[in-house]
This record gives sequence, structure tokens and C-alpha cells, in this order.
Amino acid sequence: MRNRFNEQMEQLNVGLIKMGAQCEEAISAACKALLEGDRDMGERAADLEREIDGREREIENLCMDLLLRQQPVAGDLRTVSAAMRMIADMERIGDQAADIAEIARDLRANSLGGALPMADLAREAVGMVTESVDSFVRRDQGLAHAVIQRDDKVDALFLGIREELTRQIAAGAPGDVCLDLLMTAKYFERIGDHACNIAQRVEFVVSGTYEDD
Repeated sequence: MRNRFNEQMEQLNVGLIKMGAQCEEAISAACKALLEGDRDMGERAADLEREIDGREREIENLCMDLLLRQQPVAGDLRTVSAAMRMIADMERIGDQAADIAEIARDLRANSLGGALPMADLAREAVGMVTESVDSFVRRDQGLAHAVIQRDDKVDALFLGIREELTRQIAAGAPGDVCLDLLMTAKYFERIGDHACNIAQRVEFVVSGTYEDD
């Protein structure tokens, strides 16, 4: 029985790592679709979103089996309960990456304009996802804490983009393009929030407590 439990916990760990890697690839593909006008990468982001959905269902079923059949306690229970929350955030990252790629299909790569730090926002969001997953793999509470702190920069970049787009609309820029760009920036900001949530789950797994962001 214990051997079966250990095998399932290892499956859970591997599943979370693979799902995290899929999220990293999806958001990176969406960034290339947006910033470089790469339609193939946009399609790849959509494909990965579907793969992430499937992975979420697999991990959710595994977690339910662990809870109902194995009844984990202490640190193992924290890991399983945190995993169920983490996969929800990862699934949303996949959705938002696909949403960015969809918007990118209707935007020219040069429509971002030099006044918008969209590339900086995208880079920060991708970095937060990568580091949040890495913090889980390494069970690194310090790295998880750094991800949580990094969210302030993402929020500041989003607010700056929103202010600039508001100014551009007032100056007569095409409203539909500005709204698409604002929505894209909001998706990146939300991806940062989900990465922050994942990092908080890692802290919970390691220490048994949450840090308020």
C-alpha cells in the first residue's frame, strides 16, 4: 500500500512539472505570436491550451484518488491539496496564453508602438511562470518568495500601459486596436497573478503557511 502511495505521489510531482512546462511553452508561444507576428506560434499556443486542459483532468483525478484511497497526512496532504489549487492556476495560464494568441492574429506586430512596454510586461510574466514552476521543482521557498515580490513590477507595467493607451485613445488612436492591446496587457497581468498564486502554494507545501501578497 505504501509503495503504491509513493508511486502516486511521484506521478503527481511529475505531472505538475510537465503541466508547468506546458504553461511556460504556451505563454512563450503566445508572446512570439504577439510580438513577432508568428502565426505558427499562435496555433501552437492554442494546441498547448488543449493539452493543458487534459493534463489538469489527469492530475485532478490522481489527487482525488490519493485523497479518497490513501488519506495522506501532514506534508503529503499539503502537497495534494496545494496541487489541486495549482492546476487550476496553470489551466488559467493556458487559457490566457491562448487568448493572447487569438488577439495577436488580428494585430500587426508593429501596432504595439514604441510607447508601450508590452515586451517588458510579457518578459516579466513569462519569468514569473518559469520561476514559480522552478520553485516547485526545487521546493525553493526563497525563489517562491521572489516570484511573489516580482508581481509588483508586473502590476506597475500594466498600469503604465493602461495609462498610455488611455492617452492614445484621447489623442485619436483607433479604439479597437487600443482595446485589444489593453486586453492583452490584462491577460499578461493575470498570468503574473496566477504565477504568484502558484508560488504561494509552494510556500505552503514547504512551510505549511501562506504569505499574503
